[in-house]
Amino acid sequence: MSEHRVELLVSEWCPTCHQAEQVWQRVAGERAIDFAVVDMGQPEGRELARRLRIRSVPATVIDGELAGVGMQSREQALALVPDAPERAASATRHVGLGLATTSRAAIAAAVVYLVLAGAALPAEGWFAGGPAHPAALHLFTLGFLTFFLYGLGEHMLPRFTGHPLPMGVWSWTQQGLAHAGVLAFAAGHLGGWWWLAVAGSALAWAALALFTGRLGRLLVREPITNP
Repeated sequence: MSEHRVELLVSEWCPTCHQAEQVWQRVAGERAIDFAVVDMGQPEGRELARRLRIRSVPATVIDGELAGVGMQSREQALALVPDAPERAASATRHVGLGLATTSRAAIAAAVVYLVLAGAALPAEGWFAGGPAHPAALHLFTLGFLTFFLYGLGEHMLPRFTGHPLPMGVWSWTQQGLAHAGVLAFAAGHLGGWWWLAVAGSALAWAALALFTGRLGRLLVREPITNP
């Protein structure tokens, strides 16, 4: 028996869509279903609503047919896929409206690095040639800009392509490498330890390579379209 394909049609303005998404994300971690969040703001969402004449969200579509409108409890959602076998929580995730924990952590880290880089402004940070200059510059580029892209990238690109993204240990490992790289690179410049700066750059590149590997498949695969 093939997996059920469950599509949750949502919208940014919908007050209960976040809760409905959380319910189905939990069910998708427990049962072998192919789950995707489809946004009414995207062409795929508008086409799905038009084809099935959906007038209200959240709406649950199972195997191409409208199965329910409104928010279901976990028990009600499980009842819609009663023959789906159990499985362990998946390492991949279809990104919907809500930010994953890893995405929140990346964006929070970006804000911290922006504050640290800004704090270097009065201490030879940006405009002078002292050792704080390259340290502050890379707290901004490798810290703020890169982590901001990490957080938004893993949230938005799967949403636009319709394909799941490797999450969990992959994302945390990437962020761990990136943190170590940023801090080692900045400390190496501040202390004049070239070997530490080189090690930091290698760790930062490793994080970028892992990020590219995670997202690369999404960019070369065709977007999912509804029949």
